[in-house]
Amino acid sequence: MSEEIKITLPKLGESILGATVVRWFKQPGEYIELDEPLLEVSTDKVNSEIPSPTSGVLKQICAQIDQELKVGELLAIIASGSEQSAAAPDPSQPFLAKEADATEEQGMKDFFSPALLRLAREKGIPLDELDKISGTGNAGRVTKRDLELYVERRASQPKCPIAARKVVMPSLSSSAEIERLKMTGMRKAIADNMTRSFYEAPHATLVTEIDVTSALKLIQREKEAFLAKQGCKLTITSFVARALVKALQEYPLINSSLEGDTILVKRFVNLGIAVSVDQGLMVPVIKHCQRMGLTDIAKAVGELSQKAKASQLTHDHVTEGTITMTNFGMSGVLIGVPIIRYPEVAIVGIGAIHKKVVPLEQDAFGVRSMMHVSLTFDHRVLDGMYGCSFLGALKKHLEEDVKLD
Repeated sequence: MSEEIKITLPKLGESILGATVVRWFKQPGEYIELDEPLLEVSTDKVNSEIPSPTSGVLKQICAQIDQELKVGELLAIIASGSEQSAAAPDPSQPFLAKEADATEEQGMKDFFSPALLRLAREKGIPLDELDKISGTGNAGRVTKRDLELYVERRASQPKCPIAARKVVMPSLSSSAEIERLKMTGMRKAIADNMTRSFYEAPHATLVTEIDVTSALKLIQREKEAFLAKQGCKLTITSFVARALVKALQEYPLINSSLEGDTILVKRFVNLGIAVSVDQGLMVPVIKHCQRMGLTDIAKAVGELSQKAKASQLTHDHVTEGTITMTNFGMSGVLIGVPIIRYPEVAIVGIGAIHKKVVPLEQDAFGVRSMMHVSLTFDHRVLDGMYGCSFLGALKKHLEEDVKLD
């Protein structure tokens, strides 16, 4: 005799209170093994697969794709102990599995990935035209290759003669000129987290300019040998990370969080480094950075960056951060004011490196490689002068402590 087991959304992390359903791996009537993936959910940190806590037949799905749920809410019901196979659904509901399959298939067909939408915008393909493209992906989904072939075929078609063209003057209020994009689960979770942080913590920002000429010369001189020996790239990010960690040893309040009226000062540094991916912005965390030298930091940065871009990050890779560093300078932006990642109290922003004529010793001038660094902090925890002193220490370590270790 089978027993009905209710499957609820488990706690996915210390600060994660909910998640959004991305997809189901099983449909009603199908048999599932113990620990076999049941569904995938998305949070502001990472996508996670939820395994089945029992074996049996999936009797009912209680949460739909794109639905947001809180921890403990009902996901599905499994008839545990049943030997019923996927080919033999519950006779009392003969059309349930078939209807669910059709719904899932249509949902997958209508879903366009962020990468596909970005490519469509680049090619000038509106959303209503994208809907008409026949997909060859799973459940009829449109892939990037489908879109590229469609664009190639459209470009090869002969142009209509001028006399046959029909000119339509668009209305300024026409809804056809408005493209509506539903937020993905990850984008929505990021938005909720950023809104909470921005309105809960009073933000203040300080900016300094740092001379990274010596660091860049060392990178240029050693990059090939470093790559051959260590198997990873030597970049300015690693030098900034090392200098940041050293400055945190001198100004530990930057590396803390606020719990009610209690400041939790962390004696370890778990440095989050923002990485841009198709789904949005991921922040993999380098654990216990205070124990690492430049080489270990460079290896960790390279490894986590590759995992993020290959969608191979696990929940452990993106949690327990104590401070975050974001490098918007990679896009050419000189100065930025990022938002703190809750529950951290500070975030460091790295701007683009640019050449500049600066005064040197003995009234001389020289062309140097300069970089703006911003510190955005929670003014409830930190005062402006404390932040200034931290940036001064960061500047000193990055300009004067330039060596491989």
